[in-house]
Amino acid sequence: MLIEYVPILVLTVLATALGVLVVVIGRIFGPHRPTRKKGSPYESGMLPYGAGARRMSVRYYLIAVLFILFDVEVIFLLPWAVTFRRLGLFSLIEMFVFIAILTVGYVYVWKKGALEWE
Repeated sequence: MLIEYVPILVLTVLATALGVLVVVIGRIFGPHRPTRKKGSPYESGMLPYGAGARRMSVRYYLIAVLFILFDVEVIFLLPWAVTFRRLGLFSLIEMFVFIAILTVGYVYVWKKGALEWE
């Protein structure tokens, strides 16, 4: 049973080894002449001023989380659409229930004003 996972293990080991090898070769053979100017932050050719991080509105994160939530739920439609004919009527009813719940959530978020951008 565990023998089925050997190709995944081999692929993981090879990918990790290749990534480390590329970084090591670049570090050994690549040019490395640090200067003060190269180490300074670059801001479109201007000298940086003020704090490096600015405060972001909570609304930004709320919209990002809602996007991810609805996007991931919509991804569930693809496997269902591929196997729709084999799953039958019960699957169709279940998908309508799923879409109805998704729509209710979307309308709720919309009515609460979470999708408004100011």
